[in-house]
Amino acid sequence: MAEAWQLDELAHAGPEHLDPGFVASYDRKAGSDPVDDLAVLRRCGLDQTSTLVDFGAGTGRLTLRAAPHCRRVVAVDVSPAMLDVLRQRATAAGFTNVDCVEAGFLSYEHAGGPVDLVYSRHALHHLPDFWKAVALQRIARLLRPGGVLRLRDLIFDFQPSQADSVIRAWLDGAADDPALGYTHHDLAEHLRSEFSTFRWLLEPMLIAAGFEIVDAEFDRGVYGRYTCVKA
Repeated sequence: MAEAWQLDELAHAGPEHLDPGFVASYDRKAGSDPVDDLAVLRRCGLDQTSTLVDFGAGTGRLTLRAAPHCRRVVAVDVSPAMLDVLRQRATAAGFTNVDCVEAGFLSYEHAGGPVDLVYSRHALHHLPDFWKAVALQRIARLLRPGGVLRLRDLIFDFQPSQADSVIRAWLDGAADDPALGYTHHDLAEHLRSEFSTFRWLLEPMLIAAGFEIVDAEFDRGVYGRYTCVKA
């Protein structure tokens, strides 16, 4: 998909993710612990025979947790700065089964056997809805039949008429210190410039891509967690 009309994912990644200075403090600011997602992946079959692709892998929090439990992890990210940190951590940990690929949802080309599981956390929202649908179909083509997609993102579980009250409550719960979490300003900037979508728009995309949604959970009407199986 090297056509001139294709979206430039690097340009949509957010400039902070390309800044080594930001990346150095990213883990503290993002505050994510992948232990629950790893448990879900293991319940879905992740084991020493599995290949896992982590889209939007960032600094590798899930990648590095999953590496001891599977045959191969492919960490995919458009940010060279993020991948530099991930490579350093994988090397320091002695992992030889972690491959880092500088690419995105729309440009990643898989090398090797069928993929058993795909994971993505807070990355799909960088794509407008048209490109989300394309990305989900590309993910489905990577997976073997019965393969699993674990998707987490900022996904809105409310109607447009509820936006004012839900978004105000979300912004009111933002971090005060930008070094420790995402602030009111950060979240407002996300709403203005990125592409989080409604649940009732995303779920038909998943189904159209060939996924069965086996589990969906939401926190505060803003944070969605999906487990999907390729039919």
